Amino acid sequence: MIKRAIISVFNKDGVLELAQFLNEKGVEIISTGGTFKYLKKNGIPVVEVSEVTGFDEMLDGRVKTLHPFIHGGILAVRSNEEHIKAINNKGIKPIDMVVVNLYPFFDKVDSDITFQEKVEFIDIGGPTMIRAAAKNFQDVTVLTDVNDYKEVMEQIEKSGEVEYATKRKLAGKVFNLMSAYDGAISRFLLEDEYPEYLTIPYKKKMDLRYGENPHQSAAFYEAATGSGAMKDFQQLNGKELSYNNIKDMDIAWKVVSEFDELVCCALKHNTPCGVAMGETSYEAYKKAYDCDPTSIFGGIVALNQTVDKEAAEEMVKIFLEIVIAPDFTSDALEILKGKKNLRVIKAVKKPSDNFELAKVDGAILVQSSDDKLIEDMKVVTEKAPTEEEKRDMIFGMKVVKYVKSNAIVVVQNGAAKGIGGGQVNRIWPAKDAMERGNGATVLASDAFFPFGDIVEEASKYGIKAIIQPGGSIRDQESIDECNKYGISMVMTGIRHFKH
Repeated sequence: MIKRAIISVFNKDGVLELAQFLNEKGVEIISTGGTFKYLKKNGIPVVEVSEVTGFDEMLDGRVKTLHPFIHGGILAVRSNEEHIKAINNKGIKPIDMVVVNLYPFFDKVDSDITFQEKVEFIDIGGPTMIRAAAKNFQDVTVLTDVNDYKEVMEQIEKSGEVEYATKRKLAGKVFNLMSAYDGAISRFLLEDEYPEYLTIPYKKKMDLRYGENPHQSAAFYEAATGSGAMKDFQQLNGKELSYNNIKDMDIAWKVVSEFDELVCCALKHNTPCGVAMGETSYEAYKKAYDCDPTSIFGGIVALNQTVDKEAAEEMVKIFLEIVIAPDFTSDALEILKGKKNLRVIKAVKKPSDNFELAKVDGAILVQSSDDKLIEDMKVVTEKAPTEEEKRDMIFGMKVVKYVKSNAIVVVQNGAAKGIGGGQVNRIWPAKDAMERGNGATVLASDAFFPFGDIVEEASKYGIKAIIQPGGSIRDQESIDECNKYGISMVMTGIRHFKH
């Protein structure tokens, strides 16, 4: 039977209804600071914590619940005679429910306030109380989530008690919350890319129907702090997003975000199948479509500028899973919404991750994001590329960053004409890209050429300029082949493996 409860919340949502319910059940309510004033103002009989402790709040509220009269009442195991004897001897009464939500550090750490102001949002008393209550969950119900109030009230209404399984679950939620809360504080104070313990707070946004395949379960978590493109997007139309949809959206949006110019990316199975610049969204889409009209079917289209009516009319001619862009004209949105299942996504933020994670069995790999493109445009051949070829080289390297290794992209006039990748050697994707290249004159590679064979192959398809990282002990072989066939070659000093 719950006889005493302490309520101390920053977020007041639902707390008045909970307090009214507890009061009607004859529960004595103890409270602190703003919560005390709020409940009292709304007619709830409430005892201020200083009356219980005999000690006024001090240090600007930093010390108010940190007292044996509070923690003894929470931590005493009711079935332990020595515990009960000890608190009785000190005049401490048991506390049967703890209702606490924490200072909003997750929000404040990203706000425009000073470092010291952020420090003041590190909660101490709240975490101490809920951890104590969670440890003693068999005797104490702990509530940290507004969404759990209703279930607890229903169980008390039904039987006068909160079920053991529910109390255990609520205790588990405390430590789940605290691991994320402490992780956010740790990252804020350490500012260390690779700390001793990897604690990155993520909060579940939604359950997904399934993972990569129907027999795999899945959920979508967003960063508890900071912003990000895949955290802050808006869905304007279509059915719910899947695991694969979100992974594909992330890459497609990152591709187009590499460019200041208007660019469209068509993507399938997490790799680009068409990328092109254009004067209008229609032109960019058509050129991206033309790179691979087969693979784009059932894929994703991303643009880095507003989608107009003409582009939307062209897009709805085929089956697409998603169209993602920073905005849509009203006419374009109406046309796209004509396909009820087509997911229309408004991306409101640029990609901002500075590190990447990869799960392996029993471990996690962490690396900084691939945020560089070219170290140095070093011409290594007798023939130098033209300015137009240089522009296409840079375009090709921006695309090749997001194609699975081994990656080759052939380009002509700001459009990918052929994309090859995901193979275990460089010859196959090179041939694949050039066979579909339709007159492309520039070739971009994610890695160096260990032999001259790619250059020799490129000469057969009319390639006039090649950009690659360089760094092979046999670089000179490729350079000699380029000079032999009158092809210019630039080495960048930066490779872009994507495994």
